[in-house]
Order: sequence, then C-alpha cells, then structure tokens
Amino acid sequence: MEGAPVIVQPPGADGGRRVTIRGEYVGTAYHLLDVVEFLRVAGLPESSTTVDDPDLIEWRGMGPRAWTAAG
Repeated sequence: MEGAPVIVQPPGADGGRRVTIRGEYVGTAYHLLDVVEFLRVAGLPESSTTVDDPDLIEWRGMGPRAWTAAG
C-alpha cells in the first residue's frame, strides 16, 4: 500500500475536516468520533488508538485533536 488509506484535511472555516478513504470522499468530520465512524463503515480498524496510526490515517495540516480553523 502506498501511503495511508485515510486522509483527513485541515479544518475548514466551520471546523469540519474533509475525509477521504482510499481516494474517495466519505464525508466531513466535525469531531474525532465522526472519523471513527467513517473507519467503522469502511471496515477499517476503529479503536481509540487507530487515530494516531500514521499507516492508517494521514492528518493534514493539524493532528487529530484540532477541530477549529487556524488563524
């Protein structure tokens, strides 16, 4: 596999973060539980430690604890 299958973009103006899984847009997450739910629906690991797994999720711009737009 090349890169992480899950990409989470930096927060937008409303705090939502666009999420893609295997190159397909799956929704906008407004908190960490949304990301966990996207993982569950996609059949990927969804435990509390998976959000810190760089082989599974690439957090762009900010890490998994950031849910407001920078600036």
